[in-house]
Amino acid sequence: MSELLDSLVRASVRSVAPYVPGTTVEQARRRFGLERVVKLSSNENPLGTSPRAMAAIRELETLHIYVDDDYRAVRSLIAQRAGDGVALENVLLGHGSNELLAQLFITFTEPGDQVVMADPTFSLYRMDARLHGVEAVEVPLRDGVHDLDAMLSAVGAKTKMVIICDPNNPTGTQVEPEAFARFVQALPERVILVLDQAYREYMTAGVEGITYAMNRPQTIVLRTASKIYGLAAVRFGYAIAQKDMIDWLLRTRLPFNVSAPALAAVTAALGDDDFLRQSVAANVAGRAQLTAGFTQLGLTMYPSAANFVAVAVPMSATIAYEGLLKQGVIVRSGDGLRMPQRLRVTIGTQLENATFLAALTAVLASEAPR
Repeated sequence: MSELLDSLVRASVRSVAPYVPGTTVEQARRRFGLERVVKLSSNENPLGTSPRAMAAIRELETLHIYVDDDYRAVRSLIAQRAGDGVALENVLLGHGSNELLAQLFITFTEPGDQVVMADPTFSLYRMDARLHGVEAVEVPLRDGVHDLDAMLSAVGAKTKMVIICDPNNPTGTQVEPEAFARFVQALPERVILVLDQAYREYMTAGVEGITYAMNRPQTIVLRTASKIYGLAAVRFGYAIAQKDMIDWLLRTRLPFNVSAPALAAVTAALGDDDFLRQSVAANVAGRAQLTAGFTQLGLTMYPSAANFVAVAVPMSATIAYEGLLKQGVIVRSGDGLRMPQRLRVTIGTQLENATFLAALTAVLASEAPR
């Protein structure tokens, strides 16, 4: 790189490495000459995309006209389905929930502020903090779960935000509602509470983030269409908060940040309750299948409330990941997720899960002491 250009880059940007996504199917095929690859690394819906959403995208006739930038129809639909008194004015849309997360840092944080978060948790929290000159105060998980008491103790005079990922990525664990209620009660009102619930639809019970957002000022909940609705490729997320917070965030929102295909797909997907039920049922069955398989192999995993599991392996996570990759199964190594000796595995179809378990059995056998 050019030394002159390096000197022009913000110091906070120089301290951040580019985001590294999981291995793609095409990369695995090229590297090992594989014909069939099972991808269980990005927490995508194994059933695919809502059929109604796909039909809505196919029905689009033009793409040369800008969309209506206030997105009233979709915001109203989200508000209606959310309940808890949510109105159109309480909903903000984004190009994925990651964009909304970045907006929170842009809108509310100053260099020198602190943001309290778990460790490990979703890596973009730490990245956004560094990019904006904010100190990430990272509190270790306890048994794979947010340690809310320790996070509360970490809140100080410089704390601007606390971020809770529920269910947590990469562990899949959820926060207990009673413990969360006590945490919120004790959290100073001046601290912004961010509840990232990208996987909330997979939870059979748990914290109702929208209720907190509508009842506690300085609280916001993030959701996405990428996971259970199978719309990762169109990029759509939304936030729910009280109107004052949404109004401030609108000042930092990029115009036309949600595309026409995304709006059409999400509008249709939100009404596809059959696909939602099928996705939840498939996830419950797949989680049970993996749990039974791990038990048979003598492995343990964190209790998962999401569409992925974090399983402990008796070796380097990267060695296990590479061994699986050679057999055409892509997972995520916990070494890159601050979760050593664990693999993060998306819950797939019954066939995909069986393929993964068979490959894992072979890897364990090949690495066993002789």
